[in-house]
Amino acid sequence: QLRRGVAELAVLAVIAREESYGYRIVEHLQGLDGLALSESTVYPVLMRLTRNGLLAVRTEASPAGPTRRYYRLTPAGRRRLGELMSGWQKVFGSL
Repeated sequence: QLRRGVAELAVLAVIAREESYGYRIVEHLQGLDGLALSESTVYPVLMRLTRNGLLAVRTEASPAGPTRRYYRLTPAGRRRLGELMSGWQKVFGSL
């Protein structure tokens, strides 16, 4: 459950910076020390967040390869990111 919360927070935080597509999000998260989220973790999170209305998706042709799905936060996604950030700050503030 903890890993799921961390994955959701990390994915939302990356997308909050700028609209992005799945593989770019995976690359960014794999580059973070101690996190090491793989495609098999990130893509299901993206699907769940989209299904729950936290992400909006648009498709665009890729210059090399299949069509890309670009993700951006919805207003509900921004609220959820704020809730998660607040929750983590409370946890670490009480240690």
